[in-house]
Amino acid sequence: MRIRNCTKSRICFACNIDDDDEEDDDDDVKKIHPSPPPPPQFSSTSSLTQGEIRDPCGLNKHLKVKFRDVLAEPISTHSYDRVWVYSSIGFESARLWGYRCLTALCALPLSCLCGGLFALLACMYIWCVMPCIQVFHICLPCVRSLWMSVVNIFIAPFCTSVARCGSGIYMWITCY
Repeated sequence: MRIRNCTKSRICFACNIDDDDEEDDDDDVKKIHPSPPPPPQFSSTSSLTQGEIRDPCGLNKHLKVKFRDVLAEPISTHSYDRVWVYSSIGFESARLWGYRCLTALCALPLSCLCGGLFALLACMYIWCVMPCIQVFHICLPCVRSLWMSVVNIFIAPFCTSVARCGSGIYMWITCY
């Protein structure tokens, strides 16, 4: 493979692509391989033990964080390969076991609290909000007719007289 200087090639990806028209072979393109994947027991896409999908609607897609999404080393600075692999394993295991420990401590109390909150909201909506809305729907035609009477008796004559007073005013705009 021939490596050209960045200033001489038309397209340069890390100065490894020879974009000459003389040789257009796919073998000339150096493929950059990503960091080695973590072991399967620590991967972010772990298989479910019971085969159930716990997020069928995809509410928490933004929480699927992988090691490469958080930590990355540029090409110019690399640590030792073993350090990188062990860091990946450490990140994935800390994320996995930290989540498991926190959910073991907090999941039951928080789920009871959320269940109670949603039960309270449902009760308030069913027994307070909807009956009030229905009462308003029943009373609104009466209030509407009363409001229309008030507008026609007091406000409409005033607006009509102001309109008649203003109808005799004419303006001429002249340019000097």
